[in-house]
Amino acid sequence: MNDWPDGWNGDRADRGERYGRGSAGAQPDGVRAMPHVQRRAVPQQQSQGYDEGYAQPPGGGDGYNTGQVYGTPADRGRGGQPPTVPPQGSYNGGGRSPDHAPDWRRRIKITAISLVTVVLVVSIGTYFWADSKLKREVDLAKVIERPKAGDGTNYLIVGSDSREGMTDEEKKDLHTGSAEGKRTDSMMILHDGSNGPTLVSLPRDSNVVIPSFRGSESGKMFPNQGRETKLNAAYAEDGPELLVRTVEFNTGLRIDHYVEIGFAGFANIVDAIGGVELDIPKAFKDEKSGADFKAGKQTLDGEQSLAYVRTRYAFAGSDLDRTKNQQKFLAALASQTATPGTILNPFKLYPTMGAGLDTLIVDKDMSLWSLSQMFFAMKGVTGGDGTSMNIPISGSKGGNLVWDKTKVDQLVKQLNNDEKVTVSSN
Repeated sequence: MNDWPDGWNGDRADRGERYGRGSAGAQPDGVRAMPHVQRRAVPQQQSQGYDEGYAQPPGGGDGYNTGQVYGTPADRGRGGQPPTVPPQGSYNGGGRSPDHAPDWRRRIKITAISLVTVVLVVSIGTYFWADSKLKREVDLAKVIERPKAGDGTNYLIVGSDSREGMTDEEKKDLHTGSAEGKRTDSMMILHDGSNGPTLVSLPRDSNVVIPSFRGSESGKMFPNQGRETKLNAAYAEDGPELLVRTVEFNTGLRIDHYVEIGFAGFANIVDAIGGVELDIPKAFKDEKSGADFKAGKQTLDGEQSLAYVRTRYAFAGSDLDRTKNQQKFLAALASQTATPGTILNPFKLYPTMGAGLDTLIVDKDMSLWSLSQMFFAMKGVTGGDGTSMNIPISGSKGGNLVWDKTKVDQLVKQLNNDEKVTVSSN
């Protein structure tokens, strides 16, 4: 059975060698003669660069195109120039060719900018967070008849026996007792100047004169009656403002900033940094403070640290020996806190800052920058860049310690002039 249409059988011979559908001839259509058509000559045009370097075919202007580009200049490219063809491997069509190398310099630049931005935002946020937690409660503007300011910055650092916010269990664990109100357990002047920091302890039993003063709450004036008492009594009588007034009156040294921390804050800071390593030269024990230490290097937690700085009855020098231990401990605390392990570790830095700032009381003009300067000055005392000493003592009067007036005047003069301290304590 033949499936081909009539006249078709797939065999050229059977079809008479006909070419093309419907062709009746034995030759291809292209071989048949066609009528001659005269081609009109094309005018010669100026080459635009595409056919430069090509030889003219024989016959010259035969009317055939030899690569000549036709059209207007706008069709060929901007300004009459041929369109630019991008080189192989270049950026084309909104995508990147497979062989295009990554721009590492650009990536590194973006990464660096991002990191700097993150660090800046975190730093600024931390600064304002910490600054907002400062308790600026002491108004030094209420202090009257103040000495002239000298060179450098003077901080009055006070450790109070405030039990505010402590539970009964904490009072028992820390051996603080349950006395109402608060008193000063330690007082120090920290001078920060160009000749290194100087830390001067003021024993709480120092014999001082309470000068004239204006009541911090009442605003009432109280005249100088020549009353002599212990230094810590000034704090108990009218708070930080009278303490500053009394220190300035009896030393002649202007206090620029006031910093106070209570029992709970002190212990919490130590615990937040994981304890403070201290070398205790001689074992001692004191039931009142709860101290019980062996000789040698050891790490003190918050409870032990508080007992260490409060002990005085276990020493022959009583309050004078206690102030030396307080200086030693505070310097060690500052040195071990200002380490990369604490500053660069947010899980350690924020608890440490929070523990201190929650119970820290400062003057109204204290900035976070000034507080950090005080902290690093304290660290400098431990690092050997500064001096630590007790205020010079000449004797005692009624159980109170009497300052050596000649040496104290010389010490204050050196601090006011920001000179190297050559005065020594007894």
